[in-house]
Parts: sequence; C-alpha cells; structure tokens
Amino acid sequence: MVNSEYERRIAARFATFDQDGNGYIDRSDFNGAAKAVLAEFGTAARSEKGQALYGGAEAFWQGMAGIADRDGDQRITREEFVSGAVKRLRDNPDRFAEIARPFLHAALDVADTEGDGAATVEAAARVLTALGVPGEAARPVAEALDADGDGKVGESEIVPAFARYFTVPE
Repeated sequence: MVNSEYERRIAARFATFDQDGNGYIDRSDFNGAAKAVLAEFGTAARSEKGQALYGGAEAFWQGMAGIADRDGDQRITREEFVSGAVKRLRDNPDRFAEIARPFLHAALDVADTEGDGAATVEAAARVLTALGVPGEAARPVAEALDADGDGKVGESEIVPAFARYFTVPE
C-alpha cells in the first residue's frame, strides 16, 4: 500500500519503466526502450552502438530486478517497484545511478551525432520522446538536464539527474 508522499511519487514513476503498459516491468520493457531509441536515430541493432545500448538495457534490467523482483518471477509489479525504491534506493541515489549508467551512457552515445561524448539538447529531447516522455515536455526536460548551459547533455549531467528523479522526493 502506498501511504507516504515519497511512495506516491515513486509509484507514479512506475509507468516510465512499464513501456508496454501491461502492469509490470520486465526485460521486454528495457529491450523496447533500447529499440525505440535506436529507431529514433536510425541506428542498427547489430551495430556497435546498438549492441552497447541493448547491453546497457540488460544491465539496467538485471540491476532493477535484483533490487525489486522479490518473488523471482522476472517481473516487477508496481508494489515491488515501490517497495524496492523505498527499502533499497531512497537514501542511496548513487546505487540507482550505477545501475542506470550503462544504459544512459549508451543512449547518449547513440544520440551523440558529433562524437564529442555528449548529446545536443535537441538530441536528448529525441531520446526522451522515444522513451515515452510527451513531446511538449521532452524539450524543457532536456534543457533542464543541460546543467552547465553549454547546449549539450553529458553523462555527468544525466546520470545524477536520473537517479534523483527516481530515488528522492522533489
């Protein structure tokens, strides 16, 4: 049962991971996210960047399952997600960041059209849209991720922001 403000906020974030809307998070949601990002940028799944993104998605899924899949059925329910966040991540956003880092790094690499280790704000917005952020919100979110105002979103900006969003109350 969701009873604190923190738990309500985390429960609302469940849908971010439940890409197919079937009521639970599983490996296919992470693979679907990778597929959507690759399609957005016209990157082949069998390319080096595509394989890195799928590998990052698998690492993210494994880390998430290790934290939240309490019954071992390879599916994370909303209740398991909230419980895992409350018990294992709430006070340790760095742990979540490390679980997410391989996927986020690979997604930025796919979006990095200039080869400088960062994605433009526009490319970051495209990634967010591919991951299900509504189009009208994606650009402002991407701009907020550009903490240093250089027009780019790098790993040092997105990983801590992602961890904060999913692990601590706003």
